[in-house]
Amino acid sequence: MTPAAAPTPRHTGPAREIPNLLSVAGTDPTGGAGIHADLKSFAAHRTYGMAAVTALVAQNTTGVRAIHVPDADFLAAQLASVTDDVAVDGVKIGMLGTVEVIETVAAWWDAQWDRPAERPVLVVDPVMVATSGDRLLDAEAESALIAFLSRADLITPNVPELALLAGQVPAGDAETLIVQARSVADDHSVKVLAKGGHLADDEVVDILVHPAVDGVRPPEHRAAGPRVETTSTHGTGCSVSAALAALRARGLSWEEAVDEVKTWMTEALRGAEELDVGAGHGPIQHFARLWS
Repeated sequence: MTPAAAPTPRHTGPAREIPNLLSVAGTDPTGGAGIHADLKSFAAHRTYGMAAVTALVAQNTTGVRAIHVPDADFLAAQLASVTDDVAVDGVKIGMLGTVEVIETVAAWWDAQWDRPAERPVLVVDPVMVATSGDRLLDAEAESALIAFLSRADLITPNVPELALLAGQVPAGDAETLIVQARSVADDHSVKVLAKGGHLADDEVVDILVHPAVDGVRPPEHRAAGPRVETTSTHGTGCSVSAALAALRARGLSWEEAVDEVKTWMTEALRGAEELDVGAGHGPIQHFARLWS
């Protein structure tokens, strides 16, 4: 095979009207989660989506059957092929899975943007604990992922993942969720979106927590929405984190992005009944607002 020609310098001019967003995550052949959900979320929020695959996952709406992790050198080549050519305005990171994959992504990030002011938005969905409570990473990979979090602008753990990061038991109420989010935000100097979907309240509240700086912490920002009774919840975490990265890359504040994503997700959950995908936990309707 003839080697590809050296890339021309990528465009780094004024902010793009349609930002370029990159998902670094695993696959879902039924389209509800992982990079498939991320790309739909990017498109739903008027950004151009790209993806680098960290894992090939054989799954459907009823569960995961097998996972294949490609060689880390190939992941590095995927990442380089994007950033050698395209100016990236935002990155969403999802399933990483192994120490080698995490270290590969970290090395790419650190080498690509050595000056913080030039870095794109980075949102990390720390895929560590399944909804069932099962741990998804071994201890070494957990440690590597935790060390990676300080690079992010925002992380979006679910209730079990937030508890793991805080070294506590999963929260049963919003106030405990805030306490854990503050601890994690301060430990990693990162904003935390503490998502209330796993709590039992009729109203689902997501809480944006900033790290304290010199002992001063901005007030928490809450975005509330009604709980939508549906089994179509597959890929909600992936979709939320991708949508937040897209909106922030478009220039919204984090608070504005959290509010907008809460409204969008409520509509996407309600619109899921329009779809007929699988016999288990189906996907959300990413384009409910557009298609209506």
